[in-house]
Amino acid sequence: MIHLAIDIGASSGRHIAAWREDGELKMKEVYRFPNLPREEGGHLVWDLEGLWRQVVAGLTACKDQGITPDSVGIDTWAVDYVLLDREDQPILPLYCYRDGRGAEGAGLVHSILPFDRLYRRTGIQFQPFNTIYQLCWDKAHGRLEGAADFLMLPEYLSFRLSGVKTHEYTNATSTGLLNAADRTWDREIIAALGLPERLFAAQPQQPPVKLGRLREEVAQQVGFTCDVVLPATHDTASAIAALPRKGTAYISSGTWSLLGAELEGPVTTPAALAANFTNEGGVGTIRFLKNIMGLWLVQCLKRELHDQFSFPQLARMAREEGKFDYRLEVNGQAYLAPASIMGEIDAECARRGWPVPATPGEYAHAIYQSLAHAYAAALSELEAITGQTFPVLCIVGGGANNTYLNELTERAIGRPVITGSAEATALGNILLQEAAYV
Repeated sequence: MIHLAIDIGASSGRHIAAWREDGELKMKEVYRFPNLPREEGGHLVWDLEGLWRQVVAGLTACKDQGITPDSVGIDTWAVDYVLLDREDQPILPLYCYRDGRGAEGAGLVHSILPFDRLYRRTGIQFQPFNTIYQLCWDKAHGRLEGAADFLMLPEYLSFRLSGVKTHEYTNATSTGLLNAADRTWDREIIAALGLPERLFAAQPQQPPVKLGRLREEVAQQVGFTCDVVLPATHDTASAIAALPRKGTAYISSGTWSLLGAELEGPVTTPAALAANFTNEGGVGTIRFLKNIMGLWLVQCLKRELHDQFSFPQLARMAREEGKFDYRLEVNGQAYLAPASIMGEIDAECARRGWPVPATPGEYAHAIYQSLAHAYAAALSELEAITGQTFPVLCIVGGGANNTYLNELTERAIGRPVITGSAEATALGNILLQEAAYV
């Protein structure tokens, strides 16, 4: 069988086909496309129809390359969602989680439900872009009045493929509206916030889920038909499903760095709350982890330098030119959507009395060094909160290829770093598609 993973991140997307030869999994990238938010009306938004066109273009590319998948599964980043009207048409725009509206929504939510109460019920860390805050902003601005339903982004794209609407568990946990203990929509929270019950009629399903075949018009457009399967649609959940070694602490390293461990149940203690750890759904587990800003910072630097250096070049220059032991507050609000990443680094260094970077390599080093320290701090918190010791840290995702960052991390944590697949998200997506046929 041939399985196709459509893995869409907050900077690019790709279609990766996979099949078994003598038991060994073979993977091939069929199609890749850029994906960045744009400014519209003073807000950051995603090009929803553009994303859909790219999904279809990648399927067509499979046919053009002689690849006919038996199944397709989509994963994306979490928290962003599509509101649907009574005709199942999207209510636009599709806001990007980096847009500032979430902060207003958080204020509205916490005036009704203090965060510590939310955390005890959902186990989800505070991030100003959590779905719960975005939905409450929508409610305050009248966007829910015409909404008959909502779907998280990958479930919406899967709906466009199959005609079947549903919620998937790992992604639903990222909304901050799922009860951590019973893994269903938390009706008490929904009622307290006055969110429409109709949006939460269907309970999330555990992956993998077979939705059905491609809709006829899609099949005609791309030249074949296949099953549509929900993997773990939250990209990090798919990545962790592909860990090469279970029982280790991990970092899923990409635009974000997610550091944590798989646990049997949620941890919603005061210590977990204070450290801002989150309890996201895994495949049969809870992914107890902390969000760290991650390689988004390097992506910002690369763009600000007009893409004159590749990521490997920036890492090499950082190794050659970096000397100072930077500890930037990489999770600070200033770095979430900076107008100038170098300007923000300059300002923080000036405040702290540190040397201001003078070259692209020094800026890259400041980011990498600071990330390594952030990883070490989060690992210490993880061990203190869970009472477990993790002698090895496993890094998967695109950051697994960054040898310089991995070396800095190994020195910062004082224990070995092992690496898994740079394509862990697509790999986990594919493994879960395989599991749907067992």
